Amino acid sequence: MTDDTMTIRAMCDAFDVTPRTLRFYESKELLFPIREGQKRLFTKRDRARLKLILKGKRFGFSLEEIRQLLDLYDMGDNQQTQLKAAYDVARNRLSDLEKQRAELDIAIADLKDMMKWGEEIIAQFNDSRAASR
Repeated sequence: MTDDTMTIRAMCDAFDVTPRTLRFYESKELLFPIREGQKRLFTKRDRARLKLILKGKRFGFSLEEIRQLLDLYDMGDNQQTQLKAAYDVARNRLSDLEKQRAELDIAIADLKDMMKWGEEIIAQFNDSRAASR
């Protein structure tokens, strides 16, 4: 391992991922480590790509969306195309997340109402039991 490359173990430790995860991203052509026999050496570019992959996954981007965004890096336009595409994907994802949050807020309120109703029924059972003793 040099300053420019990292082993699979070093990558796992640095990014808190498993070797299986790195091999999976490699199989999906998202990472391109240098192969020396069975050994994989990850470059600075791989590390940058993995950071973006993990961030994209955290935001709920699909692997295909992430791949398309990563593939736009080398367009030769100072990443303008990549940044615009990333912004568009992020805007759509944010809209989806906000809709999900609104649906969750409604579900949480409904569940709290049901639990309050359940508490009242349980209290009535307990009161009638206490009264019958």
